[in-house]
Amino acid sequence: MSSPSKRRDMDVMKLMMSDYTVEPINDGINEFNVEFHGPKESPYEGGVWKVRVELPDAYPYKSPSIGFVNKIFHPNVDELSGSVCLDVINQSWSPMFDLLNVFEVFLPQLLLYPNPSDPLNGDAASLMMKDKAQYEIKVKEYCERYAKKQNADDNISDESDDEVSDNEAFSDGRTDSDDEVAGRADP
Repeated sequence: MSSPSKRRDMDVMKLMMSDYTVEPINDGINEFNVEFHGPKESPYEGGVWKVRVELPDAYPYKSPSIGFVNKIFHPNVDELSGSVCLDVINQSWSPMFDLLNVFEVFLPQLLLYPNPSDPLNGDAASLMMKDKAQYEIKVKEYCERYAKKQNADDNISDESDDEVSDNEAFSDGRTDSDDEVAGRADP
């Protein structure tokens, strides 16, 4: 590859030509959102998230910043910012990896095999270690509430959702009004 910018263009184009919906931000190729579906046969199955990707100027030599825009309950994802704790992205990134690896391998593996011993969301990690069945129920509640296609499309939690009233509580007693919309990826 002759330059990082050509590689960046090629990787983004490969992602766009795959089965992923890619929405550029600010008409550029360095920032965009990708529609990501939860892996099959997991508590995240059926969930649809908007994942914000920011490519540094030195990409692919420097890793992309990845963050969930709509909420997800997971030990290795910060609930408020959406930041992802994933060694392969944060520490052991290699130019051999591309954006398709992120969405076809790294993120599905993260959701299938959470690491509660290195949490960004202590509540999720604690619940997962203490009561895996209750953890999976809460994951599914978050999927129902925040990870439907319209949530990813709207970039907000749908507070007028017919299926979930504003007064309905999560399994831990919190209500929808206790929650905020997840934010941006770390720069």
